Amino acid sequence: MSSSTNPTVDNTVALHGWTPVPRDANAILKSRPYLHKPTPLLVRDIKFPSDDPLVAKVQAYAKEKLSPQTYNHSMRVFYFATTILKQQFPFHDSLSPSTLALTCLLHDIGTTPTNLRATQLSFEFYGGLLALDLLRGDQSQAEAVAEAIIRHQDLGGTGKITLLGQIIQLATIYDNMGGHPYMVQADTRVDVNKNFPRNGWSGCFASTIREENTLKPWAHTTHLGEEDFPNGVEGNLLMAEYDGWK
Repeated sequence: MSSSTNPTVDNTVALHGWTPVPRDANAILKSRPYLHKPTPLLVRDIKFPSDDPLVAKVQAYAKEKLSPQTYNHSMRVFYFATTILKQQFPFHDSLSPSTLALTCLLHDIGTTPTNLRATQLSFEFYGGLLALDLLRGDQSQAEAVAEAIIRHQDLGGTGKITLLGQIIQLATIYDNMGGHPYMVQADTRVDVNKNFPRNGWSGCFASTIREENTLKPWAHTTHLGEEDFPNGVEGNLLMAEYDGWK
């Protein structure tokens, strides 16, 4: 039975961000700095779905497993992703905040020192498998999170990606490299960084990239440029003034 005649599948597509969108962010943005001029949206204006027991459980897991810098990055990604979703793609407002939060919390779970060494898989792929195992219950939600994690560094100019995957890509590249800087208003950027300080995140993540590339020269991360990517993270001018905040 095709998804168009299966109401269960139809309902989960919008709810968990399975809607197909271009993988090329410039195509979505029509080569403009933004689709809608962003306005200030502060942390206090966005509800983190910690009242969802699964989100609360995963948030505690992420705090335990991730370094403080990586945990704060994951939280910044949630607030930047929510801002981008609400302001640039308001017609997709049925995406579950819980599904978005779970993806943000777990998207870098594969980068912990233990997890980098637990497998020969690239960190995004292993992270997706870990998420799939952790998020038992709602298969569509678990698979949506896993797919987005696996593909969150799958930048390119052809083909499609899920809406959830694209939102995570936009938010992570914004936080890591200052990509598409005009999609998020400056007051939002400052407030999110104040609430979840970077504490040297640019150097921390660049070091992790280089570590994985040394351990796994075949890693998927290398498609972003073995030197260009970590150098770009270290040279993130948009976030440079906040990088020392603790």
